[in-house]
Amino acid sequence: MRMRMGKWPMLLALVMVTSLLGACGNGKAESAATASGGGKLKKIVIAEPLHSTGYLPLYVAQREGFFEKRGLDVEVIQAAGGAHVAAVVSGDAWGVIGGTESNALANNNNSDPIISVVNVVNRANVYLMAKKGTAPASQSPEDLKAFLQGKKINAGRHGGTPNLLTRYLLIQLGLDPEKDVQLLEPADGSTVVTMVQQGAADIANGAEPQISDGIAKEVWEEPFYKFHDLGDFSYSVISVKKSTIEKDPATVQSFTDAIVEALEVVQSDKELAMNHLKAEFPTLADEALQAAIDRAYTDALWSLDGLISEDALKHDMDVMIQTGIFKGEYTYESLVDMQFVNNAKK
Repeated sequence: MRMRMGKWPMLLALVMVTSLLGACGNGKAESAATASGGGKLKKIVIAEPLHSTGYLPLYVAQREGFFEKRGLDVEVIQAAGGAHVAAVVSGDAWGVIGGTESNALANNNNSDPIISVVNVVNRANVYLMAKKGTAPASQSPEDLKAFLQGKKINAGRHGGTPNLLTRYLLIQLGLDPEKDVQLLEPADGSTVVTMVQQGAADIANGAEPQISDGIAKEVWEEPFYKFHDLGDFSYSVISVKKSTIEKDPATVQSFTDAIVEALEVVQSDKELAMNHLKAEFPTLADEALQAAIDRAYTDALWSLDGLISEDALKHDMDVMIQTGIFKGEYTYESLVDMQFVNNAKK
């Protein structure tokens, strides 16, 4: 069937618009949208160990459309008990948010290692809370050691960063984690409030929103010990397989660009950050949400620019090594790749 002449101008205009859109790319080797075909969003999955207020920049990038405008449809799934890293190894997730130390363990004898590409939480986001009315007399090593001796401590799953940090502190104080205290190691990090509330534990380690939840329920007061004092710490970074970096750098770059933009927005627009925090944690009271976000800013929780410094990795890995969980050698280059942060475009 022949096309009527009246339709040719419309068809020509459509071709011209399509050509112009194709010419307006950002100059990268291949945009994520183009890679997915026809401008369709490319679906990727990020595994998280638990739903945490510390991951707010990731949620902001989702909710503000920072991923979408770069051609990505990002889904975040929870995979507790260390399964967040395993999900990337198995291919069930494109990337993972977690510590570089978990990647170091998973990379042992792994022909396709997991590499960290952008920072999110640049402090050891772990706090110790004691049952209400039982906190130590002071933060001195002597008082801390005396207080912790013989206590039942909910340390989180064995091998997880909160667990390792608890063991690290005990060792620094001259206590044996296996003999001088009773470490409780549930895989589900959301149990910390309940275990102390029911008397199963004397002390809990955790972060927001558990801290504010426990305070609101009068289970404990403010944390008596903060691990963020360790300084730069690659606590929660985004990591992907080495093969992903090699085969699909455009998607890694687009994802990184979105996270870097979100990090800047979270720092510059606290009202927006709070609105998204409420949306992600709708069951938390306003007072708990405010306490959580105030704590994050006060403790300089979030990375300012997405960079993972050598000090941040070293502090993380030192905890692993001194607790005896990690044995062997590692290098910054084998665990971290900052090319995408260095080339980030907002």
